[in-house]
Amino acid sequence: MQYPNLWTRGQLMAFSGLDGPTDYAKGLVLRTADDYAVEVKIPGRATLRYQGPAPSKVELTGDFAILTAPGKISRLVLADTHNLVIEGDFVVTEHDDNLVTAVQGARTVLAPAGKLDDALLTAELEPILQQRARFLNSVTLPDRLPDDLHAACIKALSQFKTQIYTPEGMIRSTWSTPDRWPHKNMWLWDSVFHAIGIRRLDIKLARSLVEAVFDAQREDGYIPHMATPTTRSSVTQPPVLGLAIKQLEEIESDPAWRNRLIPKLGRYLEWVMANRDTDGGGLVEWFISPEKHCRSGESGMDNSPRFDGAIQLDATDFNAYLAHECEVMAQFQPERRDYWQDHYQRLCRLINEQLWNEELGFYVDYDTAGKRQTDIMASAGLLPLLCGAPTPTQARRLRDHLHNPATFGTPFRVPSIAAENTAAYSKDMWRGPVWININYMIIHGLKRYGFLEDAEQLARDTVAEELKFFRLYGTFFEFYDDRSEDDPPVLLRKPQIALGDPVFGQPFRDYGWSATLFLELVLSDRKYAPKA
Repeated sequence: MQYPNLWTRGQLMAFSGLDGPTDYAKGLVLRTADDYAVEVKIPGRATLRYQGPAPSKVELTGDFAILTAPGKISRLVLADTHNLVIEGDFVVTEHDDNLVTAVQGARTVLAPAGKLDDALLTAELEPILQQRARFLNSVTLPDRLPDDLHAACIKALSQFKTQIYTPEGMIRSTWSTPDRWPHKNMWLWDSVFHAIGIRRLDIKLARSLVEAVFDAQREDGYIPHMATPTTRSSVTQPPVLGLAIKQLEEIESDPAWRNRLIPKLGRYLEWVMANRDTDGGGLVEWFISPEKHCRSGESGMDNSPRFDGAIQLDATDFNAYLAHECEVMAQFQPERRDYWQDHYQRLCRLINEQLWNEELGFYVDYDTAGKRQTDIMASAGLLPLLCGAPTPTQARRLRDHLHNPATFGTPFRVPSIAAENTAAYSKDMWRGPVWININYMIIHGLKRYGFLEDAEQLARDTVAEELKFFRLYGTFFEFYDDRSEDDPPVLLRKPQIALGDPVFGQPFRDYGWSATLFLELVLSDRKYAPKA
């Protein structure tokens, strides 16, 4: 196995739930820094510095690192969720009171206070390394992948591995987090895209990641946008669980699993329809926050200029997601097929009546108080392709925008707002940059309408852009520049609320769905499919 070999700043390390029990509160989480340094971020703060000669070989995965220099090998390995074993020229230069160390000869063990395992000071390290490498060694990728694409897939898998927790508290299933730090918790739509991205390699794990989201469901049907083993958030997130169920079923059907989740999904969708149609008009609106730099975390498009007015909007994306989920329910709950089909048809009709702008040839949000359509063309307006609301003519007009440089035909597509919305544009999250999950859903929608060449080209462009920056930085970023002018590390991330740490003011690295959907796009590409 050729392990990832590029040491760059911001790569995450943590013990994976695929290898044993994790600890949400006190499990170690590390982040690489420049010059082969490592920072411990959770549950305390520490710095490890490499003080040896320049390594001739680097191996860096999500749970071990090996630097080979002339006559010397230095190693870090997470022996379990609490204990980091350190050998060679890595030195702990500082740590706070939440962490402790023990030293014996050339070996150091670092752990949270009260969790240090002294036996690791003398334990054989090679078997532990082999255990950490077992998952990557067990994965079979297509043998037709070019070397750099294969390396990127291995990195994506290694990164994904660190994001897995074992069941804890109210989360009774194996679950995932967007990036282990700083997010750490379970998010609704992130979990969906993690499951979709791993479905071709581990369908059982993919099912568990989806089921874990339902573990946080309340009795009234509500599902939070974020949960921990002990808490739930107060808002929800894009309803895309049906999308996950359908796509996992396409790989391998499991009627018992599906039938366990479908009634829960139905209760959730009924909660959405009862609690997010504030004007009673039949279309749903995202919750709007008073925080001006993050108006709608519920939508997932936190700081989109769509929400700058802090007004209630019949939202193109929310209603497209909801319609698609109702369509899935009609497919998988035959005893209520007519009920769900009626909701599906009603939503599609209202999307076209209220949200289609004939002059623009595009879907836009509707201001429920002002009784008017808004003037921001966002990538959300392409998502009705996902649910099938557009007529064939409308779908062609949407597709044409992907080739129009004035709107969504930017050097790297699909921008989060149209190029011509210059007054609202910035290189800050959802105010212009490209998000891999939105590209994935647009690709899915293009395929629905038979625009196969467009879908395949967008998929390959997306893979190419991620691969370009993987070669440079060894990681997958949260979002990318639609103008192809700036590398991801210099893009903005709500810099007004960067929380005193520069990392919060730039796209996160080792980001979950960017890696898992990279895998999905590569593995579903017919060019790389195994020969019959």
